[in-house]
Amino acid sequence: MPYINRMTHRCIHPSIKPSANHTLQRHRAARAKPQMAAKKGLLAAVLLLSLLSSPLPSRAQASSSFPVNVWPKPTSMSWAEPLAAMPVSASFRILGTSGNNPYLVSAAQRYTALLFAERYRPIVRPAVNVTAGGPPLQSLSVSVSDLSAPLQDGVDESYALEILPTGVATVTAATVWGAMHGLESFSQLAWRGRQGELLVAAGVRVEDKPLYQHRGLMLDTGRTYFPVVDILRTIDTMAANKMNVFHWHITDSQSFPIELPSEPMLAEMGAYGEDMRYTVEDVKRIVEFAMSRGVRVVPEIDAPGHTASWAGAYPEAVSCAGKFWLPDASDWGSRLAAEPGSGQLNPLEPKTYEVMSNIINDITSMFPDGFYHAGADEVTPGCWKTDPSIQADMEKGGTLSQLLERYVRAVHPHVVSKNRTVVFWEDVLLDVEVNVSASAIPPATTVLQTWNNGANNTKLIVQAGYRAIVSSASFYYLDCGHGDFVGNNSEYDDPRSDFDTKGGSWCGPFKTWQRVYDYDIAYGLTAEEGKLVIGGEVALWTEQADSTVLDARIWPRASAMGEALWSGNRDASGRKRYAEATDRLNDWRHRMVGRGIRAEPIQPLWCRTRPGMCDLVR
Repeated sequence: MPYINRMTHRCIHPSIKPSANHTLQRHRAARAKPQMAAKKGLLAAVLLLSLLSSPLPSRAQASSSFPVNVWPKPTSMSWAEPLAAMPVSASFRILGTSGNNPYLVSAAQRYTALLFAERYRPIVRPAVNVTAGGPPLQSLSVSVSDLSAPLQDGVDESYALEILPTGVATVTAATVWGAMHGLESFSQLAWRGRQGELLVAAGVRVEDKPLYQHRGLMLDTGRTYFPVVDILRTIDTMAANKMNVFHWHITDSQSFPIELPSEPMLAEMGAYGEDMRYTVEDVKRIVEFAMSRGVRVVPEIDAPGHTASWAGAYPEAVSCAGKFWLPDASDWGSRLAAEPGSGQLNPLEPKTYEVMSNIINDITSMFPDGFYHAGADEVTPGCWKTDPSIQADMEKGGTLSQLLERYVRAVHPHVVSKNRTVVFWEDVLLDVEVNVSASAIPPATTVLQTWNNGANNTKLIVQAGYRAIVSSASFYYLDCGHGDFVGNNSEYDDPRSDFDTKGGSWCGPFKTWQRVYDYDIAYGLTAEEGKLVIGGEVALWTEQADSTVLDARIWPRASAMGEALWSGNRDASGRKRYAEATDRLNDWRHRMVGRGIRAEPIQPLWCRTRPGMCDLVR
């Protein structure tokens, strides 16, 4: 995991601009009625059409917020005026799923239960007309074109949702995964009225699809073990935010918490304890749970760096294990690791490849996704240089980059042979000291994930022909801004240490939701280069996070990325819409808390009940 950045990052505050005044667009259609023309000629015809035209109901468009909204904001949403809601029948059902895809069946059951169990009341009471005496909503019909489309990179996630005031509601989608998004949007258009009655928006039409196919969250369980229930809750909340990739950074230098059938000693010797391991059954449960919510699980076994936890089982395969990570505190170049926990696999040791072969076989059998994340970040020169066998190789003219390439040329084709695309951190190609040639990682079977240097490294990756996943630390690292975790750090003894600095956090300051929301992951790219950016991931490295703070560290900042990658962060005019998003995110955070997610607040409640009063610029 990237820890101390060699490059200098400065957070550039977005220019402060007044919020645009958004108005509801009203569309009126004219219908000509048969009439006897009293006069002939063009003037008479114009007058006749003008006087006898009959307007259809206008529709409020989603250029601004509605009284009740969907997060992430749909690509297109309209609500017939005057805005109305209707009651939901106590016998409401979701139809069209019986005997179909089992994941769709379970989703229908889940959302039906949620609809009645949720007690969501908007912070600001919706100014809508509740139809009296009309038919309540009896059912929601779901129609899917392709029930067998697998959950994989690039699958069609589009859907359309319509809720008519006549008591008819439909979701249509190309795939089960799109239909699930439609059900989530439907659930967010429901709320409780004054007397606790269940209401749903009426006269609504949504046509929706994602801007980016890869909208992910990376969670590090190598530094901190998280119980399975925490992971399941996180995945469930991802689905509610229409995020579709759970990047599970399973292992790191600190621990090896996953039990592998072919390599049981890795968890036996590398996990924090017997009750801090993920069993084969745990993995199966997590993968199946995620699948039922349209979320892919991409496993990462980080290597050859960040492998100190392997040394208990295979000391012969790990260089510099157990050594102090920073021999000379005044010389960063002397480091043996990017952070405490020294140890890297030795590419000259045959045992390395035996173990890696078993790991790849096990992981690809346990995780069905088409992506396998092989890590390869922060290979530290100092560690390998302490190893006698590597020293001897270098004395014969070998280089550390050749050593890494030897490893990659063994691992990459093995993963590909399992019908997987290999994901590496950007370092494997872009690190200035230890890297591989492009021929070792063919773009057709390789995706690179960028974390350093912002838009610059994204451009380098796509210019080299690789697909890119963007996780720029300056925008998407959720752990940043909490200071440093290393002990006896004299920096904090200086009373001025926090002035004009990053407060001891290499990637500080804290990434606010607006910082996350405003980032354009294709910034500076040509249209063709932008096509290679498949999406992004927010990342939570867990040196200073555990179950007690997990929800608040992730939500609602991950929600901000979720919307930016689903429908963008700009309005129809191309203007950044973070001002308009503030109230909507306040509302969505309020609903998430009601669903049991301990998401942190973004403003005092006072602000949401007094629209505009907490803005920086009137």
